[in-house]
Amino acid sequence: MLRLLSRVFPLLQTQGKAVAVYRRLCSAATLPVSACSGSAVKFIMEPKLYRPPPEVRGMTSLDKEAFTQTITVPALRVPTGVLNKVVKSLKKSAIQRPGIPRVVQDKEESSDFRLVLLDPHKVSSAASFSEAEAEALRSFSVPEELQHYELQLTYHNLKTEEVLEAVLPQGQDVTSSFSRVGHIAHMNLRDHQLPYKSLIGQVIMDKNPGVTCVVNKTNMIDSTYRNFKMEVLAGEENMVAKVKENGVNYEFDFSRVYWNPRLSTEHQRVVQLIKPGETVFDVFAGVGPFAIPAARSGAKVLANDLNPESYRWLQHNCKLNKVEKKVRSFNLDGRVFIQGPVKQELLALLKGTAGVHVVMNLPALALEFLDAFRGLLHPEPPCDENLPIVHCYCFSKDDNPETDVVKRASDSIGFPLENQCSVHFVRNVAPNKDMLCVRFTVPKEVLFSKDHDQTEPSEEPAPKRQKCEEATDST
Repeated sequence: MLRLLSRVFPLLQTQGKAVAVYRRLCSAATLPVSACSGSAVKFIMEPKLYRPPPEVRGMTSLDKEAFTQTITVPALRVPTGVLNKVVKSLKKSAIQRPGIPRVVQDKEESSDFRLVLLDPHKVSSAASFSEAEAEALRSFSVPEELQHYELQLTYHNLKTEEVLEAVLPQGQDVTSSFSRVGHIAHMNLRDHQLPYKSLIGQVIMDKNPGVTCVVNKTNMIDSTYRNFKMEVLAGEENMVAKVKENGVNYEFDFSRVYWNPRLSTEHQRVVQLIKPGETVFDVFAGVGPFAIPAARSGAKVLANDLNPESYRWLQHNCKLNKVEKKVRSFNLDGRVFIQGPVKQELLALLKGTAGVHVVMNLPALALEFLDAFRGLLHPEPPCDENLPIVHCYCFSKDDNPETDVVKRASDSIGFPLENQCSVHFVRNVAPNKDMLCVRFTVPKEVLFSKDHDQTEPSEEPAPKRQKCEEATDST
């Protein structure tokens, strides 16, 4: 009977006399007074009990006390002898809020009973319990009689999204997402959020243990040094971050170098393609997320970055990870690096058997550097063996990004790469903007070309061409 009434009641909520009707039904069914009180009805009728007080709307300086309020939540009175078993059985229905205990002192302060607080969004009546939960309560002789409990809800019990949604103007986008770089939370706030930037920073720091600094990017990434100006929204101004990625430790000044924590999987993917004894030329090395793991796996590495700060931290991280003897570092323009150290090493490497990889992780510009390979080894005699494999990163906003980046790579290097390369999707960086990695073996027609401006494919015997294309496709 009680389950039937509790199922009928929500249908009556939309009518103006729902509370009075419910109370009359309770009286007819001899429900306990506590279950029919106004406060008990509150946790059934209120759709968003955890919504902060409306007075906080528009707040720009965080006042934590203003979020304090008292709400009513359902509870079960449980004998202490079966308390642990009941709590375990009601795991899905028990209240789950930051800083709020699931078990509290019984209102009558009896040592024989405790109150188990329930989630008002999941439990509005005895009928809300699942069959398994109801069976468990019966087996422990716990009455399915809901109590009401006055709960003080504070700022510390609210989630990030709930605080920001209550503060920012209604109807505007609320963001609580950020990139974590060591102790630093890095945000990209939109214009309408800027008046609340200090409050947002403080909330992010409060709700995320270990974050002691929150920054906001104030301009686009500089394509030259790949860093950006940032503003400290909350916390300390210490920009030297310590991070661990794929088992490798890195330290760097986040405000002066480029680091993207979302590329961890991509770094690992490429490094796993490199075998011990092979050589890696990292043209835009940054602080070493490709170079150092490759060296640790047994590769010989030449790593370069134009940014003096990146170069300094690259050397620091090599020592930090004890691979300074396996990595030669350079502070050069990418094209100068290719036409200098890469050229000097490449000819001898082509005569060997160990693989050669060229990593070009500067997605905004890397495709434009592919022309540096044109005629790089001219006038040396052409060689078919052990040609270098390029991993070139790029962005695309095209409807067909794979076709787009292959065409652009072909135009830059001066040789058609269609059917001779593979394209790996890395991540979506913005609406209609993808980051991809084009992987291909540098054609001998490019490396040994006499014409540094444009090269044409030479004709190869059909069986050999087919074999090469099949091998390329398999990568």
